Amino acid sequence: MRMWTRAVVVACIALSATAVSARRQAETAQGDRGRFVGAWRLAWMEEPGPDGTMIRITDRKGTLMYTGDGRMSVQIQFPAAQSAVSNDYISNGYEASFGTYEVDERAQTITRHVDGSITRGLIGQSLTRAYRFSDGGLTMRSVRPEERWSTMWVRY
Repeated sequence: MRMWTRAVVVACIALSATAVSARRQAETAQGDRGRFVGAWRLAWMEEPGPDGTMIRITDRKGTLMYTGDGRMSVQIQFPAAQSAVSNDYISNGYEASFGTYEVDERAQTITRHVDGSITRGLIGQSLTRAYRFSDGGLTMRSVRPEERWSTMWVRY
């Protein structure tokens, strides 16, 4: 029985390693566009505080998804204390939009074309973000100089 259990464990490890290797090969073959595909969890956001210095915020929850056929969606829930926050992206402490995307590897940017959003003013807009992959994470920031924020996403 022990031999059979060991064989099953070894087979599971081998299959898992093969799946990870296949994903990495697919990502490499598709370049950065392939690296975006999948589900990401918000690790932190950085934005200017009242005095202008950048503050790292970790109490927001979010999901970012990219599909291989060029679709995307993002949702971010602010904590209850920030439920009244509203701006061009956020309505009552919640951010949500979906649409299509394009990656420009040379410029290291991704552009989201918004088909739908919790804030109607974003619908029809194209939002360009600078990106950087590192250590299993994805850092993104707006390319607009007046928008001084960044996000860190990690794979689920």
